[in-house]
Order: sequence, then C-alpha cells, then structure tokens
Amino acid sequence: MDRIRTPQRGFTLVELMIVVAIAALLLGLALPSYNDSVRRGRRSDAADVVTGVMHAQERWRGLNPRYSDNLAALNQPTQSLGGYYSLALSAVSGAGYTLTATAVSGRSQASDSGCTTLTVTVANGNPTYAPAACWGRG
Repeated sequence: MDRIRTPQRGFTLVELMIVVAIAALLLGLALPSYNDSVRRGRRSDAADVVTGVMHAQERWRGLNPRYSDNLAALNQPTQSLGGYYSLALSAVSGAGYTLTATAVSGRSQASDSGCTTLTVTVANGNPTYAPAACWGRG
C-alpha cells in the first residue's frame, strides 16, 4: 500500500545558517554607523558645559580685570555632565582664554576620531571653535 507523503514543515540547517550570515553582515555594516551617530550626539555633552563656562567667564570678566583660570572659582564642573569630557582652561588673560574639552579615556567618546579634543578660543569676546566640523559649525 502506498503512503501519501505530506510535505515537511520547518527550516533546514542550511537555510538557518544563511539567515544568520545575512543578519551578521547587516549588523557588521550598521553598527559602526550607529556608533558614529551616538558619538556625534554625545558631543552636545561637551557643547553644553562649554557654553556654561563661557557664560560664567563673561560674568567673571564683568567684575574682574581678567578672565578666571579656575573652573571652581566660576562654579563650573571640571567634567561634562555625562562624564564624556574633561575640561581645562589655558592661555587666560584679560582679553581671552582657551577652553579645552578632552574625551575621557575609557569612555566611548575616546574613539570619536578627529574629535577627541574640542577647543574654544575666546579672543576679545569672539569665540573660535576647533575643529569646526566637530562642533557642527563648520
């Protein structure tokens, strides 16, 4: 007596391996782009704290003959709120200063190629942002 064959249901191992390989390929292509996007977004962490320091410096300069070389005197943090950047003041004078935001080692921003050090140089009240492309101003 002949048995009627019913079609098999399910996936073969080869089909599953092909799907996994395609998924891994797509993930490999998308993940670096996603990480770059996240890093660009986190630069706002530096921009926020830099803006706060710049405003505090202008208030300080209104009452003193020169800008402050001390973030604590300005009641400003030495690290960004998200903890991705550390801040430092240099070249402080009566006419200007340089504020540097450096990506903290061991955090994801340390891999932000070309944008691990963000600087603002204020001369006679006019800020210059470098590298300009990292600030979204260039």
